[in-house]
Amino acid sequence: MHQPTTPYLHRAASGRPYFSADGETYLAPAPLRDLEKTEPLRVLSEEDFAFWQTYGHVVVREAITPGAAKGLLDLALDFQGLDPGCPETWYEEPEFRSDLDRHLFIYGFVEAYHHQLIWDSRQTRRVYDAFVDVWDCEELWVTLDRLNLNPPNVRTRSRSLIEATDEGFDIELHWDVDTTLAVLPQRVQGIIALTDTRPELGGFQCAPELFRRFEEWRLAQPAGRDPVRPAAGRAEFPVVRPELQAGDLLIFNGLLAHGVAPNSSEQGLRAVQYLSMMPALEEHTRLRRSRVESWRTLSTPDWNATLLGDAHRPEALRYGPAELDGLGRKVLGLDSWSGTEGAQ
Repeated sequence: MHQPTTPYLHRAASGRPYFSADGETYLAPAPLRDLEKTEPLRVLSEEDFAFWQTYGHVVVREAITPGAAKGLLDLALDFQGLDPGCPETWYEEPEFRSDLDRHLFIYGFVEAYHHQLIWDSRQTRRVYDAFVDVWDCEELWVTLDRLNLNPPNVRTRSRSLIEATDEGFDIELHWDVDTTLAVLPQRVQGIIALTDTRPELGGFQCAPELFRRFEEWRLAQPAGRDPVRPAAGRAEFPVVRPELQAGDLLIFNGLLAHGVAPNSSEQGLRAVQYLSMMPALEEHTRLRRSRVESWRTLSTPDWNATLLGDAHRPEALRYGPAELDGLGRKVLGLDSWSGTEGAQ
């Protein structure tokens, strides 16, 4: 992972500075929930933006077309060799390299990062404009993330196969940033639904009321509390599942407690594409070159230790680099937002 000794600065066109060492979490003069817009909204309505700031998430309808979502669902199935009409194929275990590898299989991660269809979502203008709205910043980089395909969580994909813990990461409800820090980092994440939500399919869930009352809640917490797992009663802070249709984009704040409910259906499949955008760190030459090289050679991105790549047949053995349009080249980092020479 890229961890320089000092954070890099991105200054938005508004003059607002964003600092980050890794292109994943950022420090800013004001939290995103308190951000005052300087640029007109492109995709979100005023009501959408107010909801985002109050409850920590917002849904953008038809960010990609339902047809594009279906194509990505088919890709997720094909990449893992799963037959949608034959559930027996969903539970054939590959040879695992580590406990993490096994956990990722159970959770449904698909180790595809650079297929053309994945990049088509990343360079969709409506998707990009939605992230411009929440950051109030045009110069963005897209996260090089993957797909998720979650069959019913039974047999070899049962979550009971993962040893439960009393603290730390909990797939059903957690934060992705350390919420005990004096200065809270800013992070934005997103998923594109590739299937329609149904209660029995499980899927993304969150605690919006906890986000709304977070400062009040954390002042009442004891010292030494768990920084990533909230000890919050669900009666007072209900956990909800936003309704999504295939092609919808859900954007959420890193300070929103969230998780993934298990798939309890008989034979239903749930799938998403993970996709987020952050202020570009163009002066971070090492990170920029790493991103471009990952796209060019279809090597597994290295910004997160949980990105493992497919052990049996990695992407580089399956297809060539995706074609990028002008927006795609910029959100990758191949071309600079300032018009200067691209990464080599």
